[in-house]
Amino acid sequence: MKKNIWKLMMVFCALLLIAGCGNDTSTSKADSKEKEKDGTVTFYVVRHGKTMLNTTDRVQGWSDAVLTPDGEKVVTAAGKGLKDVDFGAAYSSDSGRAIQTANLILKESDKSADKKLQTDERFREFNFGSYEGDLNENMWTDIAKSQGKTLEEWQSAGLSPKDFANSVAALDKKRVKEGENWPAEDYATIQARLKEGLTDVAKKESKKGDSNVLLVSHGLSIGALLDTIEPGYKLPSKGIQNASVTKITYKDGKFSIEDVNDMSYVENGSK
Repeated sequence: MKKNIWKLMMVFCALLLIAGCGNDTSTSKADSKEKEKDGTVTFYVVRHGKTMLNTTDRVQGWSDAVLTPDGEKVVTAAGKGLKDVDFGAAYSSDSGRAIQTANLILKESDKSADKKLQTDERFREFNFGSYEGDLNENMWTDIAKSQGKTLEEWQSAGLSPKDFANSVAALDKKRVKEGENWPAEDYATIQARLKEGLTDVAKKESKKGDSNVLLVSHGLSIGALLDTIEPGYKLPSKGIQNASVTKITYKDGKFSIEDVNDMSYVENGSK
């Protein structure tokens, strides 16, 4: 009888020991998860190179054109200036000019030439609706008239991406025919898609730890993105330049603006 009781006590102690070890393991796993933090993501946001429609001074939002020879040359220089940056991932809008720019940059990379480019329509330029492909001057003149100004008065007042987008969207409503074209976007719509796109990419890439991400987008869209991160952000007087680099960092769910409109990569790559 005593032997049976002793055996039962031994089995009971063993069970307690196993249960205790199980609790320790789950606790250690929980502690480990608490200690784990998403990495810092540094976005190298590049504006595409100059295109044929830029050269002919035509409205180019969702419409598209290939880079000019000079446009390719400047982007290639930017790629050489960025060649030592180890990109963990590469993204661009789904517009041809952005894809072309991103691929030229990756081609020059010493560390990231094998990265597969991922495209996302949320990083497109503003959509100008029925004004797409028209002369910029015609669109600008219509905006000025809608505000009771001459073109010269409107231009001298300075360009606000918000007012610009909203003015075009309002004018386009009277011009666009259903099913003929995608209607021009207002500023809230543009900012919403850009913010959603950047946030999704940031969360995804931060799970991999600290990393650099190449993102090729468009001049006005980059400005709108900066305005989303810091409302009222004042852009350079001449806007975001072709092939310039704007750095944005993401850490613990927050974005911060570092460099804006940096042409030093192009300058260094041209040497």
